[in-house]
Amino acid sequence: MSSPAEYYHSLPPICKAYGTLCVVVTTVCSLGLLDLSILALEYKLVFSKFQVWRLITNFFFLGTFSINFGIRLLMIARYGVNLEKGPFERRTADFLWMMIFGALSLLVLSAIPIFRSYFLGISLVFMLVYVWSREFPNSQINIYGLVTLKAFYLPWAMLALDVIFGSPLVPDLLGIIAGHLYYFLTVLHPLATGKNLLKTPKWVQKLVARWRIGAPAINRAQPERTTGVAFRGRSYRLSD
Repeated sequence: MSSPAEYYHSLPPICKAYGTLCVVVTTVCSLGLLDLSILALEYKLVFSKFQVWRLITNFFFLGTFSINFGIRLLMIARYGVNLEKGPFERRTADFLWMMIFGALSLLVLSAIPIFRSYFLGISLVFMLVYVWSREFPNSQINIYGLVTLKAFYLPWAMLALDVIFGSPLVPDLLGIIAGHLYYFLTVLHPLATGKNLLKTPKWVQKLVARWRIGAPAINRAQPERTTGVAFRGRSYRLSD
C-alpha cells in the first residue's frame, strides 16, 4: 500500500492542483488568517470595485472543515481523478478546458436570482460527478453503504440524499445543469448534427504545453463513438 505522500504525488495535475487549493483556502479561512467574505462571489463588487478575483476564488471554498467537506474532497479524488486518468489521459488540455467551461457556466447561472450562490466550488465538484456518471454509466456504485445503483443515476441519488440530510439543493443542481450543458455540447449535439461546438481552444493547449502540465498528448485516430454507451469517448473530438 502506498503512503499518503506517494498517493498525492501520483495524482494527475489538474485534480491535484484544484484539491490542494481547496484544502489550503479552507485551512487559511478556518485559522482566521483570511476573511471568507473576500473570496465570495459578489457581482456588485466585481463590477463596481473591479474585484475580479472573486470570479475565481469562490471556486476554492468547499465549506468549513466537516464531513461534507471531506466528502467533496473524496469526490475530487475519486471521480475527478478517474476522469483525468481515464477518458482524459494524456489530454490535460481537454480536461482543463472542461473545468474552465464548467466554471464559466456556473458563473453565468449564478447571476440568475433563483440560483444565486456566493461559492461555486461544490457545484464545480458536482459537475465532475455528473460528467463521470456519463463516462461510466454502467458502473455499480454504493452510496454511503445505503444503496447500490448504476453510476448513470449517481448525481440524482446524491442530490436527493443531500436534500434529505438538510444540505442546500441549489449547489448540486447547478453542477448537474453545467455538467449536462457540457454533455449536450460535446455528445448530443455532435451526434445529431456532426458539428462540435465546444473544441478545446488553442490558448488552453498552448498554456498546458508551455507549462508542461501533465503527460504529453498522443495524436492518434479515435474510432467513431456509437450511441450504445452514454458519453463514452465524447471528449476525444474536442481538439479535432
